[in-house]
Amino acid sequence: MALEGYVEEVLRSGFPGMRKYTGRLHRIQLDNYLSQALDKDFVEQGIMVRNRNKLARWLRAYAAATATTATWETIRDAATGEQSDKPAKQSTLVYRDALEKLWILDPVEAWLPTKNHLKRLGQPPKHHLADPALAVRILGMDQEALMGERVESGVGFKDGAFLGQLFESLVTLDVQVYAQAAEAKVKHLRQQGGRHEIDLIVERSDQKVVAIEVKLGSVVEDKDVRHLKWLREQIGEDLLDAIVITTGSEAYRRKDGIGVVPAALLGP
Repeated sequence: MALEGYVEEVLRSGFPGMRKYTGRLHRIQLDNYLSQALDKDFVEQGIMVRNRNKLARWLRAYAAATATTATWETIRDAATGEQSDKPAKQSTLVYRDALEKLWILDPVEAWLPTKNHLKRLGQPPKHHLADPALAVRILGMDQEALMGERVESGVGFKDGAFLGQLFESLVTLDVQVYAQAAEAKVKHLRQQGGRHEIDLIVERSDQKVVAIEVKLGSVVEDKDVRHLKWLREQIGEDLLDAIVITTGSEAYRRKDGIGVVPAALLGP
């Protein structure tokens, strides 16, 4: 499965009822899903949306922040542009909480290699929508736009940042499904200042974990596994395995013990 195939999977969505559709009909299904949430489901929760356009802009900013730990201020500023009268944090948090209850937003909470649960709660979540196809649709992108992010360079191709975010979101969706089947939780690790970051931490009830990095590319270099090796040094036997998920065509084990797995080979 090549990169183009993963882009198609991002666009196709994981909603079982929508996967039989293609093209314009599929896009209409996604649009209707979002419209239902913004126009009807909000009201059913007792939340009046006085300005739908403002809510839509905020949702677009959140979609653009997919697979990042962007601050509330960053998302707010992206949603409001040069608007001088910025909305209060509490106002937008009401929207965020409602969208989470409606399963439009599905953030990944933070994890730290410590027994101090208060420290875990002090770390920001990683932003994700319930499905990467929703992020693409909200931002009005298509396959051509996503693949157009690839800029030819002297040594091949450099993948655009947002396509990498979407690939991580696709992998996150898969891992969450498989983790749920194994009665495990999915989190992410990011130390203050970003000194060490790991995209996904799958944690069992005994607090043993599998650490996962996601890379939009087929070649895994030493720099891509440095955070995984750091975590192994920190928690020892509590780390069950460490892998890098790629768009490559082969699964193998590196000499340092880190696994490399194509996303298409993921399973429960």
